[in-house]
Amino acid sequence: MRILFRQLVLCLLWLWLPVSHAADSGWLRAADNDHASVRLRTQAQPGGDVQMLLDVTLEKGWKTYWRSPGEGGIAPAITWQTPLEMDWRWPVPQRFEVAGISTQGYHGNVSFPITLHGKLPEKLAGVLTLSTCSNVCILTDYPFTLDMNAPTGADFSYDFTRAMGTLPLQDGLTSQLEAGYSPGKLTVTATRGAGWQKPKLFIGTLADTDFGKPTYQIDGPTLTATLPVSDGWGETAPDLRGKTISLLLADGGQAQESRVAVGEASVSDTTLSLGWVLLMALAGGLILNVMPCVLPVLAMKLGTLVHTPTHSRRQVRQQFLASVAGIVTSFLALALMMTALRLSNQALGWGIQFQNPWFIAAMALVMVLFSASLLGLFEIRLSSGVSTFLATRGGNGLAGHFWQGAFATLLATPCTAPFLGTAVSVALVAPLPLLWGLFFAMGIGMSLPWLLIAAWPGLALHMPRPGRWMNVVRVVLGLMMLGSALWLASLLTVHIGQTPTLTLFAVVAGSLLLATLWRWGWRVATTCLLLTALGAAMAFPLLRSGSQGIVEDRIAWQPLSEEAIRAALADNKRVFVDVTADWCVTCKANKYNVLLRDDVQEALTAPDVVALRGDWSRPSDSISQFLRARHSVAVPFNQIYGPGLKQGRILPPLLSRDDVLQTLTDAKGQ
Repeated sequence: MRILFRQLVLCLLWLWLPVSHAADSGWLRAADNDHASVRLRTQAQPGGDVQMLLDVTLEKGWKTYWRSPGEGGIAPAITWQTPLEMDWRWPVPQRFEVAGISTQGYHGNVSFPITLHGKLPEKLAGVLTLSTCSNVCILTDYPFTLDMNAPTGADFSYDFTRAMGTLPLQDGLTSQLEAGYSPGKLTVTATRGAGWQKPKLFIGTLADTDFGKPTYQIDGPTLTATLPVSDGWGETAPDLRGKTISLLLADGGQAQESRVAVGEASVSDTTLSLGWVLLMALAGGLILNVMPCVLPVLAMKLGTLVHTPTHSRRQVRQQFLASVAGIVTSFLALALMMTALRLSNQALGWGIQFQNPWFIAAMALVMVLFSASLLGLFEIRLSSGVSTFLATRGGNGLAGHFWQGAFATLLATPCTAPFLGTAVSVALVAPLPLLWGLFFAMGIGMSLPWLLIAAWPGLALHMPRPGRWMNVVRVVLGLMMLGSALWLASLLTVHIGQTPTLTLFAVVAGSLLLATLWRWGWRVATTCLLLTALGAAMAFPLLRSGSQGIVEDRIAWQPLSEEAIRAALADNKRVFVDVTADWCVTCKANKYNVLLRDDVQEALTAPDVVALRGDWSRPSDSISQFLRARHSVAVPFNQIYGPGLKQGRILPPLLSRDDVLQTLTDAKGQ
């Protein structure tokens, strides 16, 4: 009975349809693309509009694209011979991952329901442009003509209704939906009472904006999806705050398409939780104490205890707490400087003070004076009035210990440790209260060894008894300080040239050695001379190389620019980006430990690899903009592009051989 009723309905429809305007293009195929077939059908409605179905059949392994294709592909489009108003509806897509590229579209069979508005001619002519991809992509044009007076099949209404059933709804899936933006990242938060199983998020097209593959985090009824945002060329990501985006969210056979206004991302939306970032800030500050920039200052601090053997626990605690105050105050001063730069829309950077030759020269001079003091060439004595003032303000010369801590902080900034790089990057793009909190945490992290001695002064008081050995220790500490001054002086080669720098330092070092000979005798002076000569011999290749690299470096470095990256990618080449600076100690470690290794050198000199280097030793607006576009504020910075990594992959601050070689392999793609 049910079958008889269905046949009767179909007969009635067949009798009615020829009276209405209808058309069918039949299945169309292109000579250069036998992987796809398309068909267009129309049927007029009593209200005057015309319903149209675009049917696409794809062979296995082939796909076409949604209205927002993703990181590749082109959405289907129709160019009409006579302009007309068209309402194209899109079924729920799927996501495809090929060689690290994320796209959105369809495979198999798909039907697009379309509504044509207004008065139409008896014959509709146009061209359907369809992009289909497998291992290769083919862009095919299908010219067609639809005779609106020709009859169409009786199954059109059923097929059109079924196609409408594949469309997302306007509501019903989520009870709450919002989006937030932080630099380079879009966060979508959705609440669903029934919970989430396998959610899928698709973002509609937005001018000059590309959205990467989302990552999902489910917490009961709350879904948090995070997507990377770029402009498609690796440059500054567009600011989405205040804009309205179209997004499609699907799960468990249901789908909802919504338009959402983008606001400011909250702190909880960040990929790294605040607790982890604070922990990294503490760990990074602690690591700075063993960096070659800071270690001589800490050694000098212990040297003062050796030189003055009669310390009470109270005095030791006060002195180290004064140094802690100097460290924390200096970090807060850096936070103030970064805040002022941000409010004035100036470039932000970690260690940018080492781009100033006057700052470098001043620091080198202070290190030389400290070295001379430790070598016993002179003593810094204050007037009785100043000494009395300091004594009445909480200890024996506490101001000096305060400035020792502050000085250690200034020297620490170019030694960006791996953990500290992440914390600084988050801090300089975070809201101002969080920026200040993270800089405070860095200061506390660097102060931990100093706080340890302040808490247990006995650790510092367990020193050997005074004797002649103290003179040797003072000389060793003085030479350590002199070595730090040599490193600082080497940075001046970038600004004032190699010969003047070496001449200046030779005069200063020679004067110190002669004074040491007069003060301590020929044996100590000869030891100092030999150690200094050895240090100079080891440092000379570094001074000679300057910003041009070491002589054994076989990589053909080219100047860094966005245009160079785009040109290399257009030639299907891989790109290795290295942003470095002469004052960056971690950069030097990366060079000697990784980049100068034979296997890495061989990989970076391959014919399909373009090596680009940016030198941030001096201020450079182009390099500052390059780093800001990638949400980085410090060096070293390394990134690898290629056919398999068109958006680029940023490497950790402290390079490893395996990471570099594996990422270069991934960049080849298929």
